[in-house]
Amino acid sequence: MTTFLGAVTADHFDTEVLQQHWIPLAADDADTAAVLRERLGIDFTSARDQVLETDSFRYFPVTAGFQRGENIEQETIVFALGGEFLVTLQPSEHFVPFDKAVAKMRRDPALAGSAHGVMYALLWALNEASERVLHHAGDAMEALRDEIERTITGRDRREIELADLRGVMSRMNATERVVSRTQETQRQLARAARHLMADTSSAKAELDEAIGILLADIDGVGQYAGSAYDNVRFLQQSVTICLNVRQSEIVKVFTVTTAVVLPPVLVVGCYAAGLLDIAELPWQLSLLITVLLALAAAVIPSAYLEKRGLLR
Repeated sequence: MTTFLGAVTADHFDTEVLQQHWIPLAADDADTAAVLRERLGIDFTSARDQVLETDSFRYFPVTAGFQRGENIEQETIVFALGGEFLVTLQPSEHFVPFDKAVAKMRRDPALAGSAHGVMYALLWALNEASERVLHHAGDAMEALRDEIERTITGRDRREIELADLRGVMSRMNATERVVSRTQETQRQLARAARHLMADTSSAKAELDEAIGILLADIDGVGQYAGSAYDNVRFLQQSVTICLNVRQSEIVKVFTVTTAVVLPPVLVVGCYAAGLLDIAELPWQLSLLITVLLALAAAVIPSAYLEKRGLLR
């Protein structure tokens, strides 16, 4: 079995220690998956979206978010926890969050001494990744809040471009999706940690306190995600109000323009169509009367609108 474990362990893992209890399985490694199914009875087919328990293993899917550079990425990890081994179905490429778990097990080698200890370290690393994602989302929201402030107060309200606010709203929606997915990640992590604690035998009782602290940390990050979600929803409502106000101002402009321009246009149209009964007058006088009527038709609604404060 040692040769088999060494064959499936990636180069960036401490194979001499971690291979004893942890088998990371790449999602596209069908050959190794077949060997695991034959030798250990592990089958991830039905466990990608739900908790599943078999005679030898418990399966826990966790859709985790993590930061890679300036981007937030998301991957689903499926844990298969047995008495001796932990198998993780994970992305084929290097999965960044687990680096911190490996570093934690190097600092505390006792964690690598059991499948339960390894799973505790991996869940801890995913929780840390969620917290970093939320910090990134918080920075993004602060930048968006500053941009909204500049957009609204930095110019005359009539000069606010709808494209500016819509661009802010689009980025805000993306931030909301990140925070919402993080909330779901925390629920999945808490579920996996609770099952891990329940599965810890008396021989591994020293893990109970650490798992209890991890559950509290997961809950804390979940509350942080809830607060971040409320903040982004508040910002979305603020931008929506600004959009509605701006669109109302546009409608107001069209209404005022129509009210001022339409009456004189109707007067001129009636004159051109011969509907005004001034044909017996000289054309110069009839034209002057038409112009005066058109001016009056423009000035009267303009004065009324100005009195009502609609031209400001």
